[in-house]
Amino acid sequence: MASASSIAANIASKTKTKKKHFVAQKVKLFRASDPLLSVLMWGVNHSINELSHVQIPIMLMPDDFKAYSKIKVDNHLFNKENMPSHFKFKEYCPLVFRNLRERFGIDDQDFSNSLTRSAPLNSDAQGRSGARFHTSYDKRYVIKIISSEDVAEMHNILKKYHQFIVECHGNTLLPQFLGMYRLTVDGDETYMIVTRNVFSHRLSVYKKYDLKGSTVAREASDKEKAKELPTYKDNDFINDGMKICIDGENKKMFLEKLKKDVEVRGFALSSSFPRILGCNFSLKLMDYSLLVGIHDVERAEQEEVESEDNEPEEEGESDGGGIGTPPDSPSNTLDSTKPLGPGEFDPAIDVYAIKSNDNATKKEIYFMAIIDILQHYDAKKKAAHAAKTVKHGAGAEISTVNPEQYSKRFYDFITTILS
Repeated sequence: MASASSIAANIASKTKTKKKHFVAQKVKLFRASDPLLSVLMWGVNHSINELSHVQIPIMLMPDDFKAYSKIKVDNHLFNKENMPSHFKFKEYCPLVFRNLRERFGIDDQDFSNSLTRSAPLNSDAQGRSGARFHTSYDKRYVIKIISSEDVAEMHNILKKYHQFIVECHGNTLLPQFLGMYRLTVDGDETYMIVTRNVFSHRLSVYKKYDLKGSTVAREASDKEKAKELPTYKDNDFINDGMKICIDGENKKMFLEKLKKDVEVRGFALSSSFPRILGCNFSLKLMDYSLLVGIHDVERAEQEEVESEDNEPEEEGESDGGGIGTPPDSPSNTLDSTKPLGPGEFDPAIDVYAIKSNDNATKKEIYFMAIIDILQHYDAKKKAAHAAKTVKHGAGAEISTVNPEQYSKRFYDFITTILS
Protein backbone atom coordinates (compact mmCIF):
# COMPACT_ATOMS: atom_id res chain seq x y z
CA MET A 1 0.00 0.00 0.00
CA ALA A 2 1.37 3.42 -0.98
CA SER A 3 2.29 5.85 1.77
CA ALA A 4 0.56 9.19 2.13
CA SER A 5 3.73 10.94 0.94
CA SER A 6 3.97 8.83 -2.23
CA ILE A 7 0.31 9.56 -2.93
CA ALA A 8 0.97 13.29 -2.51
CA ALA A 9 4.03 13.09 -4.76
CA ASN A 10 2.24 11.12 -7.46
CA ILE A 11 -1.01 13.06 -7.60
CA ALA A 12 0.49 16.21 -9.06
CA SER A 13 2.90 14.49 -11.42
CA LYS A 14 0.15 12.32 -12.92
CA THR A 15 -2.51 15.00 -13.14
CA LYS A 16 -3.82 15.56 -16.68
CA THR A 17 -6.01 18.63 -16.73
CA LYS A 18 -8.27 19.71 -19.56
CA LYS A 19 -7.46 22.92 -21.37
CA LYS A 20 -10.69 24.56 -20.35
CA HIS A 21 -9.60 24.21 -16.71
CA PHE A 22 -6.58 26.42 -17.37
CA VAL A 23 -8.57 28.94 -19.37
CA ALA A 24 -11.01 29.42 -16.49
CA GLN A 25 -8.10 29.96 -14.08
CA LYS A 26 -6.56 32.53 -16.43
CA VAL A 27 -9.62 34.72 -15.99
CA LYS A 28 -10.10 34.27 -12.25
CA LEU A 29 -6.62 34.05 -10.80
CA PHE A 30 -2.88 34.31 -11.22
CA ARG A 31 -2.58 37.72 -12.88
CA ALA A 32 0.74 39.30 -11.91
CA SER A 33 2.94 41.80 -13.73
CA ASP A 34 5.81 39.34 -13.27
CA PRO A 35 5.06 35.99 -15.04
CA LEU A 36 7.14 34.19 -12.42
CA LEU A 37 4.77 35.36 -9.70
CA SER A 38 1.82 34.20 -11.81
CA VAL A 39 3.40 30.74 -11.88
CA LEU A 40 3.88 30.84 -8.11
CA MET A 41 0.22 31.79 -7.60
CA TRP A 42 -0.92 29.04 -9.95
CA GLY A 43 1.37 26.49 -8.31
CA VAL A 44 0.38 27.27 -4.71
CA ASN A 45 -3.30 27.07 -5.65
CA HIS A 46 -2.74 23.75 -7.41
CA SER A 47 -0.65 22.33 -4.57
CA ILE A 48 -3.12 23.24 -1.82
CA ASN A 49 -6.01 21.81 -3.85
CA GLU A 50 -4.16 18.54 -4.42
CA LEU A 51 -3.14 18.25 -0.77
CA SER A 52 -6.76 18.69 0.32
CA HIS A 53 -7.45 15.26 -1.23
CA VAL A 54 -4.58 13.56 0.62
CA GLN A 55 -5.40 12.08 4.03
CA ILE A 56 -3.44 13.63 6.88
CA PRO A 57 -1.08 10.91 8.17
CA ILE A 58 -0.95 10.03 11.85
CA MET A 59 2.76 10.79 11.82
CA LEU A 60 5.30 11.88 9.25
CA MET A 61 7.71 9.29 7.93
CA PRO A 62 11.40 9.72 6.95
CA ASP A 63 10.48 9.61 3.25
CA ASP A 64 8.19 12.63 3.72
CA PHE A 65 11.29 14.77 4.32
CA LYS A 66 12.64 13.74 0.90
CA ALA A 67 9.36 13.77 -1.03
CA TYR A 68 8.22 16.26 -3.62
CA SER A 69 5.38 16.84 -6.04
CA LYS A 70 5.80 18.38 -9.45
CA ILE A 71 3.77 19.21 -12.51
CA LYS A 72 4.64 20.31 -16.04
CA VAL A 73 2.22 22.61 -17.80
CA ASP A 74 2.03 23.17 -21.56
CA ASN A 75 -0.87 25.38 -22.56
CA HIS A 76 -0.80 27.80 -25.46
CA LEU A 77 -4.11 29.37 -24.46
CA PHE A 78 -2.58 31.27 -21.53
CA ASN A 79 -2.14 35.01 -21.98
CA LYS A 80 1.66 35.01 -22.17
CA GLU A 81 1.87 38.50 -20.67
CA ASN A 82 0.41 37.11 -17.44
CA MET A 83 1.20 33.40 -17.50
CA PRO A 84 3.90 31.54 -19.46
CA SER A 85 2.58 28.86 -21.81
CA HIS A 86 5.17 26.36 -20.62
CA PHE A 87 6.41 25.99 -17.06
CA LYS A 88 7.13 23.49 -14.31
CA PHE A 89 6.19 23.77 -10.65
CA LYS A 90 7.75 21.66 -7.91
CA GLU A 91 6.87 21.65 -4.22
CA TYR A 92 9.36 20.19 -1.76
CA CYS A 93 8.18 18.00 1.15
CA PRO A 94 4.47 18.89 0.75
CA LEU A 95 3.23 16.89 3.74
CA VAL A 96 5.93 18.28 6.03
CA PHE A 97 5.13 21.89 5.19
CA ARG A 98 1.39 21.22 5.48
CA ASN A 99 2.05 19.86 8.96
CA LEU A 100 4.18 22.90 9.83
CA ARG A 101 1.43 25.28 8.67
CA GLU A 102 -1.02 23.45 10.89
CA ARG A 103 1.30 23.65 13.90
CA PHE A 104 1.72 27.38 13.31
CA GLY A 105 -2.07 27.79 13.30
CA ILE A 106 -2.34 28.58 9.58
CA ASP A 107 -5.27 27.20 7.62
CA ASP A 108 -4.29 25.91 4.18
CA GLN A 109 -7.11 27.71 2.40
CA ASP A 110 -6.22 30.98 4.10
CA PHE A 111 -2.59 30.42 3.11
CA SER A 112 -3.60 29.83 -0.50
CA ASN A 113 -5.89 32.87 -0.56
CA SER A 114 -3.14 35.14 0.76
CA LEU A 115 -0.77 34.05 -2.00
CA THR A 116 -3.24 33.81 -4.89
CA ARG A 117 -6.14 36.23 -4.46
CA SER A 118 -3.97 39.11 -5.65
CA ALA A 119 -0.38 39.29 -6.87
CA PRO A 120 2.44 39.38 -4.29
CA LEU A 121 4.00 42.79 -3.71
CA ASN A 122 7.58 43.79 -4.42
CA SER A 123 9.71 44.67 -1.41
CA ASP A 124 12.73 46.98 -1.47
CA ALA A 125 14.29 44.86 1.25
CA GLN A 126 17.16 42.59 0.30
CA GLY A 127 18.62 39.67 2.13
CA ARG A 128 22.11 38.23 2.14
CA SER A 129 23.82 38.51 -1.27
CA GLY A 130 21.01 40.69 -2.60
CA ALA A 131 18.28 38.05 -2.29
CA ARG A 132 14.90 39.35 -3.51
CA PHE A 133 11.78 39.45 -1.39
CA HIS A 134 8.07 39.77 -2.00
CA THR A 135 5.19 39.90 0.44
CA SER A 136 1.75 38.48 -0.08
CA TYR A 137 -0.79 41.16 -1.01
CA ASP A 138 -2.19 41.11 2.55
CA LYS A 139 1.35 41.35 3.99
CA ARG A 140 0.98 38.20 6.08
CA TYR A 141 3.70 36.20 4.33
CA VAL A 142 7.16 36.81 2.89
CA ILE A 143 8.27 35.09 -0.31
CA LYS A 144 12.05 34.93 -0.61
CA ILE A 145 14.01 33.90 -3.69
CA ILE A 146 16.73 31.54 -2.47
CA SER A 147 19.62 29.57 -3.96
CA SER A 148 19.84 25.86 -4.69
CA GLU A 149 22.36 25.71 -1.82
CA ASP A 150 19.71 27.14 0.50
CA VAL A 151 17.30 24.42 -0.66
CA ALA A 152 19.91 21.77 0.15
CA GLU A 153 20.54 23.32 3.58
CA MET A 154 16.80 23.45 4.23
CA HIS A 155 16.60 19.73 3.49
CA ASN A 156 19.51 19.17 5.90
CA ILE A 157 17.81 20.89 8.82
CA LEU A 158 14.13 20.23 8.05
CA LYS A 159 13.72 17.06 10.10
CA LYS A 160 15.30 18.57 13.23
CA TYR A 161 13.51 21.87 12.66
CA HIS A 162 10.17 20.06 12.44
CA GLN A 163 10.95 18.03 15.54
CA PHE A 164 11.66 21.21 17.47
CA ILE A 165 8.47 22.90 16.25
CA VAL A 166 6.52 19.86 17.47
CA GLU A 167 8.22 19.94 20.87
CA CYS A 168 7.78 23.70 21.40
CA HIS A 169 4.20 23.66 20.04
CA GLY A 170 5.10 26.23 17.41
CA ASN A 171 6.08 28.80 20.06
CA THR A 172 9.36 30.05 18.65
CA LEU A 173 11.29 33.09 17.40
CA LEU A 174 12.70 31.06 14.52
CA PRO A 175 11.40 31.65 10.99
CA GLN A 176 8.10 29.91 10.35
CA PHE A 177 8.83 27.98 7.17
CA LEU A 178 5.54 27.36 5.35
CA GLY A 179 6.39 26.15 1.85
CA MET A 180 9.35 25.68 -0.50
CA TYR A 181 9.10 25.59 -4.29
CA ARG A 182 11.02 25.41 -7.55
CA LEU A 183 9.63 27.28 -10.56
CA THR A 184 10.99 26.57 -14.06
CA VAL A 185 10.18 29.10 -16.77
CA ASP A 186 11.99 29.23 -20.13
CA GLY A 187 14.50 26.74 -18.77
CA ASP A 188 15.45 28.98 -15.84
CA GLU A 189 14.98 27.55 -12.35
CA THR A 190 13.94 29.83 -9.48
CA TYR A 191 13.70 28.63 -5.89
CA MET A 192 11.35 30.26 -3.40
CA ILE A 193 10.55 29.79 0.27
CA VAL A 194 7.54 31.23 2.09
CA THR A 195 7.64 32.32 5.74
CA ARG A 196 5.33 34.21 8.05
CA ASN A 197 6.01 37.95 7.98
CA VAL A 198 7.88 39.07 11.10
CA PHE A 199 6.20 42.47 10.90
CA SER A 200 2.50 43.24 11.18
CA HIS A 201 0.09 43.31 8.28
CA ARG A 202 -1.59 46.40 9.76
CA LEU A 203 0.80 48.20 12.17
CA SER A 204 3.49 50.15 10.32
CA VAL A 205 7.14 49.69 11.26
CA TYR A 206 8.98 53.02 11.49
CA LYS A 207 12.47 51.74 12.26
CA LYS A 208 14.15 48.36 11.92
CA TYR A 209 17.42 46.79 12.97
CA ASP A 210 19.32 43.65 12.01
CA LEU A 211 21.31 42.60 15.10
CA LYS A 212 24.04 39.95 15.26
CA GLY A 213 25.87 40.94 18.44
CA SER A 214 28.94 41.95 16.40
CA THR A 215 30.49 45.43 16.26
CA VAL A 216 32.92 45.15 13.33
CA ALA A 217 31.52 46.77 10.16
CA ARG A 218 28.03 46.54 11.63
CA GLU A 219 26.48 49.85 10.62
CA ALA A 220 24.12 50.75 7.80
CA SER A 221 25.75 52.11 4.65
CA ASP A 222 24.88 55.55 3.26
CA LYS A 223 23.04 53.80 0.42
CA GLU A 224 20.98 51.83 2.93
CA LYS A 225 20.22 54.93 4.99
CA ALA A 226 18.83 56.64 1.88
CA LYS A 227 16.01 54.08 1.68
CA GLU A 228 12.53 54.88 2.90
CA LEU A 229 12.85 52.24 5.64
CA PRO A 230 16.55 51.47 6.14
CA THR A 231 17.78 48.38 7.93
CA TYR A 232 20.11 49.60 10.67
CA LYS A 233 22.67 47.39 12.42
CA ASP A 234 24.32 46.78 15.78
CA ASN A 235 26.47 49.91 15.97
CA ASP A 236 23.54 52.05 14.83
CA PHE A 237 21.42 50.54 17.59
CA ILE A 238 24.10 51.29 20.20
CA ASN A 239 24.81 54.80 18.91
CA ASP A 240 21.08 55.61 18.82
CA GLY A 241 20.92 54.71 22.52
CA MET A 242 18.13 52.25 21.77
CA LYS A 243 16.56 49.87 24.27
CA ILE A 244 13.72 47.36 23.95
CA CYS A 245 11.48 48.40 26.83
CA ILE A 246 9.25 45.47 27.76
CA ASP A 247 7.88 44.36 31.11
CA GLY A 248 9.49 41.69 33.28
CA GLU A 249 7.14 38.87 32.31
CA ASN A 250 7.51 39.49 28.58
CA LYS A 251 11.30 39.80 28.98
CA LYS A 252 11.47 36.48 30.82
CA MET A 253 9.36 34.67 28.21
CA PHE A 254 11.28 36.23 25.33
CA LEU A 255 14.70 35.26 26.70
CA GLU A 256 13.57 31.73 27.53
CA LYS A 257 12.29 31.35 23.99
CA LEU A 258 15.48 32.87 22.54
CA LYS A 259 17.71 30.56 24.57
CA LYS A 260 15.82 27.47 23.45
CA ASP A 261 15.75 28.59 19.84
CA VAL A 262 19.48 29.29 19.66
CA GLU A 263 20.50 26.20 21.58
CA VAL A 264 18.23 23.86 19.67
CA ARG A 265 20.07 24.79 16.52
CA GLY A 266 23.09 23.10 17.97
CA PHE A 267 25.15 25.91 19.33
CA ALA A 268 25.35 24.98 23.04
CA LEU A 269 25.40 28.52 24.41
CA SER A 270 27.51 27.28 27.28
CA SER A 271 28.05 24.05 29.14
CA SER A 272 25.72 25.33 31.85
CA PHE A 273 22.78 25.45 29.43
CA PRO A 274 21.10 22.03 29.48
CA ARG A 275 20.01 20.42 26.26
CA ILE A 276 16.30 21.14 26.14
CA LEU A 277 13.72 18.43 25.68
CA GLY A 278 16.37 15.75 25.98
CA CYS A 279 17.35 16.28 22.34
CA ASN A 280 20.72 17.00 20.79
CA PHE A 281 20.09 19.11 17.70
CA SER A 282 23.63 19.92 16.54
CA LEU A 283 23.09 21.85 13.31
CA LYS A 284 26.21 24.08 13.37
CA LEU A 285 24.43 27.09 11.87
CA MET A 286 25.51 30.70 12.17
CA ASP A 287 25.25 34.24 10.78
CA TYR A 288 21.62 34.53 11.86
CA SER A 289 20.24 37.82 13.16
CA LEU A 290 17.53 39.20 15.37
CA LEU A 291 15.30 41.33 13.17
CA VAL A 292 13.70 44.12 15.21
CA GLY A 293 10.89 46.31 13.90
CA ILE A 294 9.48 49.19 15.96
CA HIS A 295 5.96 50.57 15.66
CA ASP A 296 5.46 54.02 17.21
CA VAL A 297 1.86 54.05 18.47
CA GLU A 298 1.56 57.83 18.94
CA ARG A 299 3.08 58.55 15.54
CA ALA A 300 0.67 56.11 13.90
CA GLU A 301 -2.29 57.75 15.63
CA GLN A 302 -1.15 61.21 14.48
CA GLU A 303 -0.67 60.03 10.90
CA GLU A 304 -4.12 58.46 10.91
CA VAL A 305 -5.69 61.73 12.10
CA GLU A 306 -3.82 63.69 9.43
CA SER A 307 -4.83 61.19 6.77
CA GLU A 308 -8.51 61.45 7.76
CA ASP A 309 -8.32 65.26 7.73
CA ASN A 310 -6.87 65.23 4.20
CA GLU A 311 -9.31 62.72 2.73
CA PRO A 312 -11.80 64.32 0.29
CA GLU A 313 -15.43 63.56 0.93
CA GLU A 314 -16.99 61.33 -1.71
CA GLU A 315 -20.61 60.82 -2.56
CA GLY A 316 -22.09 57.37 -2.89
CA GLU A 317 -21.01 54.10 -1.36
CA SER A 318 -17.55 52.68 -1.55
CA ASP A 319 -17.07 49.31 -3.19
CA GLY A 320 -14.51 48.42 -0.53
CA GLY A 321 -11.66 47.95 -3.01
CA GLY A 322 -10.79 45.13 -5.32
CA ILE A 323 -9.16 42.68 -2.93
CA GLY A 324 -11.51 42.78 0.02
CA THR A 325 -13.07 39.68 1.51
CA PRO A 326 -16.84 39.52 1.95
CA PRO A 327 -17.85 39.39 5.64
CA ASP A 328 -19.41 35.94 5.24
CA SER A 329 -16.49 34.49 3.33
CA PRO A 330 -14.98 31.34 4.87
CA SER A 331 -11.53 32.72 4.01
CA ASN A 332 -11.93 35.38 6.67
CA THR A 333 -10.71 33.06 9.42
CA LEU A 334 -7.29 34.73 9.68
CA ASP A 335 -8.78 38.15 10.33
CA SER A 336 -9.25 39.30 13.90
CA THR A 337 -12.76 38.77 15.22
CA LYS A 338 -12.67 41.95 17.28
CA PRO A 339 -11.97 45.55 16.23
CA LEU A 340 -8.44 46.62 17.07
CA GLY A 341 -7.55 50.07 18.36
CA PRO A 342 -4.26 51.98 17.98
CA GLY A 343 -1.29 49.87 19.04
CA GLU A 344 -3.41 46.74 19.46
CA PHE A 345 -2.78 43.47 17.67
CA ASP A 346 -4.07 39.93 17.48
CA PRO A 347 -1.34 37.67 18.96
CA ALA A 348 -2.59 34.77 16.84
CA ILE A 349 -1.62 36.72 13.72
CA ASP A 350 1.18 39.05 14.87
CA VAL A 351 3.00 36.25 16.65
CA TYR A 352 6.29 38.14 17.01
CA ALA A 353 4.76 41.30 18.57
CA ILE A 354 5.42 42.55 22.13
CA LYS A 355 4.07 45.77 23.68
CA SER A 356 6.37 48.23 25.41
CA ASN A 357 6.03 48.39 29.19
CA ASP A 358 3.81 50.96 30.88
CA ASN A 359 6.82 52.99 32.07
CA ALA A 360 8.45 53.33 28.64
CA THR A 361 9.06 56.89 27.43
CA LYS A 362 7.36 55.95 24.14
CA LYS A 363 4.39 53.69 23.56
CA GLU A 364 5.75 51.18 21.07
CA ILE A 365 5.17 47.72 19.66
CA TYR A 366 8.25 45.58 18.97
CA PHE A 367 8.37 42.84 16.35
CA MET A 368 11.33 40.54 16.98
CA ALA A 369 12.34 37.27 15.33
CA ILE A 370 15.41 35.31 14.32
CA ILE A 371 16.13 35.37 10.57
CA ASP A 372 18.68 33.92 8.13
CA ILE A 373 19.24 30.55 9.79
CA LEU A 374 20.34 28.64 6.67
CA GLN A 375 24.02 29.63 6.87
CA HIS A 376 26.19 26.63 7.73
CA TYR A 377 29.66 27.00 9.30
CA ASP A 378 31.53 25.50 6.37
CA ALA A 379 35.01 25.88 4.92
CA LYS A 380 34.08 29.19 3.29
CA LYS A 381 32.96 30.66 6.62
CA LYS A 382 36.09 29.35 8.35
CA ALA A 383 38.22 31.07 5.72
CA ALA A 384 36.27 34.30 6.18
CA HIS A 385 36.83 34.06 9.94
CA ALA A 386 40.59 33.68 9.44
CA ALA A 387 40.75 36.64 7.02
CA LYS A 388 38.73 38.95 9.28
CA THR A 389 40.79 37.95 12.32
CA VAL A 390 43.99 38.93 10.49
CA LYS A 391 42.46 42.26 9.44
CA HIS A 392 40.75 43.29 12.70
CA GLY A 393 42.71 41.37 15.33
CA ALA A 394 41.94 38.30 17.42
CA GLY A 395 39.89 40.23 19.98
CA ALA A 396 37.62 42.00 17.48
CA GLU A 397 33.90 41.27 17.58
CA ILE A 398 33.70 40.08 13.98
CA SER A 399 30.50 38.45 12.76
CA THR A 400 32.13 35.34 11.27
CA VAL A 401 33.05 33.13 14.23
CA ASN A 402 32.42 29.49 15.09
CA PRO A 403 28.80 28.56 15.94
CA GLU A 404 29.36 28.10 19.69
CA GLN A 405 31.03 31.49 20.07
CA TYR A 406 28.50 33.12 17.75
CA SER A 407 25.50 31.87 19.70
CA LYS A 408 26.82 32.90 23.10
CA ARG A 409 27.78 36.38 21.90
CA PHE A 410 24.41 36.73 20.16
CA TYR A 411 22.42 35.73 23.24
CA ASP A 412 24.50 37.90 25.58
CA PHE A 413 24.07 40.95 23.34
CA ILE A 414 20.30 40.53 23.11
CA THR A 415 20.05 40.34 26.90
CA THR A 416 21.77 43.75 27.15
CA ILE A 417 19.33 45.54 24.85
CA LEU A 418 16.22 44.54 26.82
CA SER A 419 15.12 46.76 29.67
